[in-house]
Amino acid sequence: MIRAILPALLLAGCAALPGPSVPVGSVPPGTPDAATARTQLAALVVQTPLSLSGYERSCEKACVFGQPWMDVDGDGCDQRSQVLARDLTNVERKEGRCAVKSGTLQDPYTGETVSSVSKIQIDHVVPLAEMWRSGAANWDTGRRTEAANDLRNLVAVQGKTNQSKGDQTPDQWMPPNMGYACAYARIYVGTKASYSLTTTAAERAALDSALSTCT
Repeated sequence: MIRAILPALLLAGCAALPGPSVPVGSVPPGTPDAATARTQLAALVVQTPLSLSGYERSCEKACVFGQPWMDVDGDGCDQRSQVLARDLTNVERKEGRCAVKSGTLQDPYTGETVSSVSKIQIDHVVPLAEMWRSGAANWDTGRRTEAANDLRNLVAVQGKTNQSKGDQTPDQWMPPNMGYACAYARIYVGTKASYSLTTTAAERAALDSALSTCT
């Protein structure tokens, strides 16, 4: 059933062929189940993406999504540290600090094992640029900061794979590990639904195809 997604992904315009199917089903707490995600996807407004005018990812010029990796709950741990501690196993923290110095990640995007924290990045499953295009351009900085630090949209992944994804949407890019298609779509749809973001017809079709792999 999972392999049935390949034609849909190719038709959707994905640049790379999906890799092997490795079941990696972990999702952040608060992620909708497959049935809920299908309902949420059907309710998303289909609209032409907004311009990226005014968007700036780097805080060196303008923090349109606020300061990165804030300590949202005030427990002394920023969101990056929270995600690493959540998604890695055998976690060791720096002495007297919240920061994670070591641990092992089974990368959901590739199915590979990553044992060096320096090779791990935190991915916004719905990219910040896509949030901007699909509604966040009209928000105030406070709401954008909340969305950028929402743990439900943050996943620890292999750095080089995250770099290959960039700001692409599911009709352009899906995890090479086909076994994560269902989980990825659930996270993506849940985030868009939570913030009333819009979608495109192509993006919706790709997400629908990914959700069809859910068992």
